[in-house]
Amino acid sequence: MENTLGLEIIEVVEQAAIASSKWMGKGEKNIADQVAVEAMRERMNKIHMRGRIVIGEGERDDAPMLYIGEEVGICTQPNAESLCNPDELIEIDIAVDPCEGTNLVAYGQPGSMAVLAISEKGGLFAAPDFYMKKLAAPPAAKGKVDINKSATENLKILSEVLDRSIDELVVVVMKRERHNDLIKEIREAGARVALISDGDVGAAISCGFAGTNIHALMGIGAAPEGVISAAAMRALGGHFQGQLIYDPEVVKTGLIGESKQANIDRLKSMNINDPDKVYDAHELASGKTILFAASGITTGNLMQGVRFFKGGARTHSLVISNQSKTARFVDTIHMFGEPKILQLN
Repeated sequence: MENTLGLEIIEVVEQAAIASSKWMGKGEKNIADQVAVEAMRERMNKIHMRGRIVIGEGERDDAPMLYIGEEVGICTQPNAESLCNPDELIEIDIAVDPCEGTNLVAYGQPGSMAVLAISEKGGLFAAPDFYMKKLAAPPAAKGKVDINKSATENLKILSEVLDRSIDELVVVVMKRERHNDLIKEIREAGARVALISDGDVGAAISCGFAGTNIHALMGIGAAPEGVISAAAMRALGGHFQGQLIYDPEVVKTGLIGESKQANIDRLKSMNINDPDKVYDAHELASGKTILFAASGITTGNLMQGVRFFKGGARTHSLVISNQSKTARFVDTIHMFGEPKILQLN
């Protein structure tokens, strides 16, 4: 899969990042997301594959493109019969977030990215559009920290396995009312808190790399993005756990579904009979082969954002593979016109 699709999925996230970055700082988060979706889908439909969106922009009635269940790839082209033989193409499941951190793009803030994860058919957990309690930590803490333990307990474990004092640890938490008690506990334990407004995928995968000065992600965020984070962290060997949150009273900021019971019923309809189950990275991204790709829209901890210059743009991307056990940073020059000597300022 990596040999067949590796370069192509990088181009998919690059095109989405370039399209969205043109709306950076303009206060139009919906447009920044829309153009990223369109660019991602257009490039994805040129790939010789039989792809299925398992995590996307929502249900079909709510999202005209990259909706859950949509078929993507070369066979969707109008002249598909002359372009492909479906029986010869690899079948893959795809999780996408074309503009992770729409508010970050709209207001010119750091850390937004175009992101996707792929695996063979059935290899990614089809998470409902609910919320998820998450815990991400570095590889040294894998299997030692636990989402069922308190933040204080997990910080003590992190301190031991990373050989750092607790006051040297940095925990990323989304700035939400539901996290007030969590933030207070982390600070009272002695660790430092980095609050973010959006975009916890970047925070989760930053835990998998030394030198980012991010040692954990804690708190509740969107469930679909949790699966994408899990795919990356599985390939990196990092720790990731997620637990679905289906009670509107816990989230406090709104939730898909009319009530707690309605959400439980929806989970049962998806064959999720234990709504409180804690999933690890291998359960959320269970496929034999996992590929993760992201391209920076605005500059963050791991990647530079899109930079435009006369005649082109420069992107910075990351592709992670559990197949080759690699994490590659890709610096790409995109030439919009005829190739020429470029001044990269």
